[in-house]
Amino acid sequence: MSSEKKSCEWPTGDDLMIAYHDEEWGVPLHDDGKLFEFLVLDAFQAGLSWRTILHKRENFRRAFDGFDPERIVRYNKRSVERLMKDAGIIRNRLKIEATVANAKSFLEVQDEYGSFDTYIWQLAGGIPKQNRWRSLKQLPATTPGSDRMSKDLKSRGFKFVGSTTCYAFMQAAGMVNDHLVRCFRYDEVQKPTS
Repeated sequence: MSSEKKSCEWPTGDDLMIAYHDEEWGVPLHDDGKLFEFLVLDAFQAGLSWRTILHKRENFRRAFDGFDPERIVRYNKRSVERLMKDAGIIRNRLKIEATVANAKSFLEVQDEYGSFDTYIWQLAGGIPKQNRWRSLKQLPATTPGSDRMSKDLKSRGFKFVGSTTCYAFMQAAGMVNDHLVRCFRYDEVQKPTS
């Protein structure tokens, strides 16, 4: 048992959650397509568990045209009605409509900054914050950084980007390292990737 890797406790018992924790969560992300995907998924997570969203991720990818903002921005009422009938995703009209609005705002940010990556990382201070949590109870739901991000995103027309959602996004995109210090991923996500 001592040879077993120590990990954060939250993904225990679910292979998809374990793979997400071990391969994606907390890794600094600079790809606009993936950043938009997490923006969409984290908005849908509001009020729900990440496990629920993760298990529907492929359905979301299919339903939302591979999370392509240039296609999503062209969605109309018929597109929204199609999504409202899709049992593979979370059928919440406000969140679906927010995804369309967010695609528009996302593309506007890309035009202004050259990439969404440049914009969103400057809001997070430019480099990942290395936290040193020893217990899941220490992880915050929001921070002053997520408050600032939420305020700026909202000022640009983004929806479902409250501070808690923004902090979950920051965790997912590796803007903060919230792996527990004893977790084998804590040091790994700090290493620069090529």
